[in-house]
Amino acid sequence: MKAAVVVANEKVEYQEIEEPQVKPGFVKIRVKASGICGSDVPRVLHNGVHFYPIVLGHEFSGDVVETGEGVTKVKAGDRVTCAPLIPCMKCDDCQKGHFSLCKHYSFIGSRVNGSNADYVVIPEQNTVPFDPSISYEQGAMFEPSTVALHGLFQNDYQGGEDVAILGCGTIGIFTMQWAKIFGAHKVVVFDISDERLELATRMGADAVVNTTKENFMEEAMALTGGKGYGFVFETAGQVPTMQMAFELAANKAHVCFIGTPHVDLTFTPKLWECMNRKEFKLTGSWMSYSAPFPGREWTLTADYFANGKLKFDPAFIFREIPMSQAQEAFQMYKTPGLVQGKILLTNE
Repeated sequence: MKAAVVVANEKVEYQEIEEPQVKPGFVKIRVKASGICGSDVPRVLHNGVHFYPIVLGHEFSGDVVETGEGVTKVKAGDRVTCAPLIPCMKCDDCQKGHFSLCKHYSFIGSRVNGSNADYVVIPEQNTVPFDPSISYEQGAMFEPSTVALHGLFQNDYQGGEDVAILGCGTIGIFTMQWAKIFGAHKVVVFDISDERLELATRMGADAVVNTTKENFMEEAMALTGGKGYGFVFETAGQVPTMQMAFELAANKAHVCFIGTPHVDLTFTPKLWECMNRKEFKLTGSWMSYSAPFPGREWTLTADYFANGKLKFDPAFIFREIPMSQAQEAFQMYKTPGLVQGKILLTNE
């Protein structure tokens, strides 16, 4: 089969490799669309893979073409996506259902070959079937939705509060939608791009704030009557938004860092004192799994995609690029600010 293989730092070759074979308990999928995740970019551009050569790709959709002995969850012809974590199922964290925290895990598309290929073979437990009414492009967006929803669950999210979403990327937009679905009083989205904020408005944000404005904090606080936000979800992984979260939080708020920073993060004593004086709870959120594996994050995404309450917009996708041009696709990330949204690698 053909695959986009990372053979060296900054070098992805579209080449012929051996087609994976189905084993008992495994499922073979013909890949239709495979998204480039933010975590894939440093793997390719900054020597971040575990080994060479490797086929990346873990946000994907496709059709089941073959099932191994004992598989009952899906059948040939089913439209599926993948929950890419392969937990050990034996450690204390796995036994408690905290699969994201497993220290002995494998991962499809980073530790074993993934979906940037014609075919991928995955364990039955990792398949997530979805309704045929859902497009392959939308089907490749399951994981960003589940990451967003896991952040809400990590914070015992309840409706009725004002919610701030910091960052208007794919995960930010999904976090905003889930907060509204579960009954937020008001959801306000923050970003530096008017174009992305327009998308947030189309997708249902109650208000948006461009943080490049000189008086944006006054505007943001006025939207809550000066109280601040009962839930703050940081989804960009940027130092300014992580610091901003402390200022936006209301007394007794929940502040959640879904985004992952890639540079040193520091807080002034005055900012840090916000947490003490406001007595807010600061939590992290990692991946998107719960018991029974892969968890309600995945089943709810399938259900709400199907019933239309969780919406997909073509603007989520920056560009669809043939799998054969994966090298060119990754090179786009070297231009700061060029890629706005998801790049999907597609097979005919």
